[in-house]
Amino acid sequence: MKGTFFKNQWFLCLSVLFMWIKTYLIYKLGFDLQIDSFLQEIILLMNPLSFILPLFGLGLLLKGNKQRLFLLIANLVLTIILISNTIFYGFYIDFITIPVLFQASNMGDMGSSVKELFNPLFIALLLDLAVLAWLARTHKGPAEKTASGTIKKYYAVSAGMFLFNLALAEAEQPKLLTHSFDREVLVKSIGLFQFHVYDTISQTVNVSAKAFADEDSLSTIENYTKADYSKPDKNKFGLAKGRNVIFVTLESTQSFVLHEKVNGKEITPFLNNLVEKSYNFDHFYQQTEQGKTSDSEFIVGNSLYPSLSGAVFFTKSDNTFQTMYKSLKQHHYYTSVFHANHKRFWNRDVMYKSFGIDRFFDVDEFTVAPETSTNWGLKDKEFLEQSASKLKNLPQPYYSNFITLTNHFPFEIDDKDKLIDEYDSSSDLLNRYVTTVRYEDEALKHFISKLK
Repeated sequence: MKGTFFKNQWFLCLSVLFMWIKTYLIYKLGFDLQIDSFLQEIILLMNPLSFILPLFGLGLLLKGNKQRLFLLIANLVLTIILISNTIFYGFYIDFITIPVLFQASNMGDMGSSVKELFNPLFIALLLDLAVLAWLARTHKGPAEKTASGTIKKYYAVSAGMFLFNLALAEAEQPKLLTHSFDREVLVKSIGLFQFHVYDTISQTVNVSAKAFADEDSLSTIENYTKADYSKPDKNKFGLAKGRNVIFVTLESTQSFVLHEKVNGKEITPFLNNLVEKSYNFDHFYQQTEQGKTSDSEFIVGNSLYPSLSGAVFFTKSDNTFQTMYKSLKQHHYYTSVFHANHKRFWNRDVMYKSFGIDRFFDVDEFTVAPETSTNWGLKDKEFLEQSASKLKNLPQPYYSNFITLTNHFPFEIDDKDKLIDEYDSSSDLLNRYVTTVRYEDEALKHFISKLK
């Protein structure tokens, strides 16, 4: 029976084998999955089959060229999913979720980043499709539909594989499906494709929960926040009452660069000096998710965590928020944000209105020229210098947030703007990162000088 099946369905078996190998290769070469035991490696090796077998098995319901075409299309779609996740993972160290798909408008500004993340492995992932397409053209498919008994046995084996994989994963990671916050655990355990199915179901449940929410749900949340409310320190509260506030977000700046040197030169000389003259909170833990910089804006503006999946600037832009900006307005503050990128990027033009921000200075508010631009927009020095001049005309007191750009992946900068040599390591990305951080540090120094 087995020999007859493989003889009649060799194209299906070959398609499954190729897709299985490709998926496992991406697991090992495209992602940085931490494997801590032999059992985890076995689960990682097995989990693609628990999805590929039932999906490709649908081809058994077809015959001839229709079966071949279905298998080729299924292979192509899954290959695109693999490549897309590999590119996304290279940028965000994360996997694509349903809400992220609604952020496709951001891809237009990520040209240099995607180019940086292109891998020759992607071409290799398409080679099996060429082989399968050639075989489909030169060899005839099964003339008859597969017997129902054979299909039942095939799906019994597929179901057994799925349940066995799930049992092993549950044994390795108890209460696995409650770990939706840890997408790497889900991918390692149930598989990348299964994760996308799980994510789709989870997002559907979330939308349904919002649709059926009632006043009792709101009361529960209000009681929770009131129970955890802490009164401010009387000795410090209101010390800066009525003063202007300037909040600068330094894009992609990690604390490890402070007080570090390359060839005897400090990477961040200005920040090093500033740290010694000000408060410095070195036990700081970022809580951003797939929204990255926009998530940080949400956290600062609301004292809330962002969405576990997707960018909260997209998924919750129609919500009503009780933000810091609205609180400041009650104390007669004028609020603004300065960012030399398009206002639609990360849906900021919509979200800022929900936040109650009075003015958004986007790229259209600045003088931009090719020599003053970088991959993502106006260079930091020009951006902060022009912004400082605009502050003069703002109603006072004001709260103004500045978001820098130059120190952004893929960390490329003109030679004339390099104020420090590139670091010498095996990572081109890290080597370039040092130069963009140094430039950003100098731009901030110039900004503070301009303000004074």
